[in-house]
Amino acid sequence: MKRNWIGQAVLGLALAGLAATGAAAQEFTFKLHHFLGQQAPAQTDMLEPWARQVEQNSGGRVKIEIFPNMTLGGRPPELIQQARDGVVDLVWTLNGYTPGLFPRTEVFELPFVFVNDPKAANLAMREMFESNLKEEYKGVEVMFLHAHAGQAIQTRDKLVRQPSDLKGLKMRIPTRTGAWVIEALGAAPAAMPVPELPQALQKGVVDGAFIPWEIIPALKIQDQTKYQIEGHDKTRFGTSIFQVSMNKARWDALPPEIQKAFRDASDEAWLAKAGDTWRQIDERGIKVAVAAGNEHITLTPEETSAFQAALEPVVYRWIGEVKGQGIDGEALVKKARELIAKHGGH
Repeated sequence: MKRNWIGQAVLGLALAGLAATGAAAQEFTFKLHHFLGQQAPAQTDMLEPWARQVEQNSGGRVKIEIFPNMTLGGRPPELIQQARDGVVDLVWTLNGYTPGLFPRTEVFELPFVFVNDPKAANLAMREMFESNLKEEYKGVEVMFLHAHAGQAIQTRDKLVRQPSDLKGLKMRIPTRTGAWVIEALGAAPAAMPVPELPQALQKGVVDGAFIPWEIIPALKIQDQTKYQIEGHDKTRFGTSIFQVSMNKARWDALPPEIQKAFRDASDEAWLAKAGDTWRQIDERGIKVAVAAGNEHITLTPEETSAFQAALEPVVYRWIGEVKGQGIDGEALVKKARELIAKHGGH
């Protein structure tokens, strides 16, 4: 009987150990909410690899479930508040959907501050985060900030080679700094979340958009446009900044080793890789448009310089705008340009 009791005890301990292992595997589950579809490169090429890396770093203790296309409710501009309120654990969202909420980070959106290198912009933002940007991310813990390849000009039927060609057109843009770009070029800005763009183009609500190539396949933009236009050497006319952020209370409650799993998956090497990934996604996008019969226009250096001259006032407008909030925009522009150059950008 004694041996039987010992055997049962050993079996009980073994089963308890297995249960504990199973529990550990389910120990921390996170919901990551975002605004694009499940097959969008943002999910397949960035969010999924990042989530799997966090899970691996945690030794299986973390599970990240991704909810695309606003499937947990709300509209894209509500994502940051969903994270702050703890409605969801994690979000991937566009800063520009909430104009004025992240004024310091906007410096990286500006035309000819960002020129054509998402990797350099990512690394520059990381370097500036603690000292210059962090204070505007209250209520969330930022996992990482990143840029896409930048705003190119995509039009239904208007060939654009100089600023005056945009005069009178209605162009979609996702950010307030982007709206200033469009105004500086004599066009009218139309703000809308990017999933609404195909229908707006189809119905003629807008004549075009300032967006990167990467969104072309996901939204079939090639079917609604004729021209894709960018500056010399892939120069773009500003960019958009995105964040992957966690509810702050949820973050603060995590043990150090789980926090480390997230931090290690969001390090400098990851940001460099994310920049390269978005460049590659962009290249795939333009190939889709060209294959569909669209015309890809690369402006000459002289034509690009004309756009730079037309858009320099946007930088000064932003400096004046944030000055009213006690922010030294001139210093941020100088620092952002220096760090982008340091990390290999223009």
